[in-house]
Amino acid sequence: MATALLALVATLTLAPPAQAADSGTQAAGKYVALGDSYTTAPGTGTYDDPDAECRRGPLTYPRLWAAAHPSVSFVEAACSGATTAELVANQVPQITPDTTLVTIQVGGNDVGFVDVLTNCILTIDDQDCLDGVALAEQAAHAALSPALAQTYAAVRAAAPSAQVVVVGYPRLYTIGGNCGILGLSDRERTALNGAADTLATVMSQRAAEAGFQFLDARPVFDPHTLCSGNTEWVTSLEWGDLDESYHPNQAGHRDGYLPALTALTG
Repeated sequence: MATALLALVATLTLAPPAQAADSGTQAAGKYVALGDSYTTAPGTGTYDDPDAECRRGPLTYPRLWAAAHPSVSFVEAACSGATTAELVANQVPQITPDTTLVTIQVGGNDVGFVDVLTNCILTIDDQDCLDGVALAEQAAHAALSPALAQTYAAVRAAAPSAQVVVVGYPRLYTIGGNCGILGLSDRERTALNGAADTLATVMSQRAAEAGFQFLDARPVFDPHTLCSGNTEWVTSLEWGDLDESYHPNQAGHRDGYLPALTALTG
């Protein structure tokens, strides 16, 4: 089971060629989407090719934004499972100097969040979960923070005039909500939400230093997290299709990320 859960956002090889929109006329800008599985299709259940490593699909916020701006050419460089190092090596080179907009959503894989989440699901002792979360938060400050600074510098060097939006991760749970007595305890859920807060802090600080905008997904998703009692914008544990688990679903991309991104970019 641990092996299966680790496949949520598994190890990736070099991303296949980016998908680009052909505007057919002189483009009124160029949008390049960088990121990991939160940027691609896991959680939506709809893929271009369900066997492709990057797991891209038509219902993600970058695709939806591009569809709403047909005069802007679009390059989808994002790939499921990407770390900052993989993003710099494989995705940033797809940016060209004429790029006018870049979104970048990466960091969760750098701190081993899949491992942390797997441990929290499988362990009986809450403290094991909390200890794993604490280690991930330490990694966010010690390793991810400088890695993001380098990543953002590489993006700016590749797109010196572009608007760059750093897209954050949502909290997963409403604490004290209607999750029932099964599954994770509220103590574990609180710790996992705390990890999302730590990621947001680190990402927003490095984004500000780079002169980038930060899209904070937490207030956007909070009314629609797991256990909220409202329409949920994040998938829960899907035993029959584990790759879908703990990612934004179709509503999360369409009603969560897309309007928030549009509010920043027009």
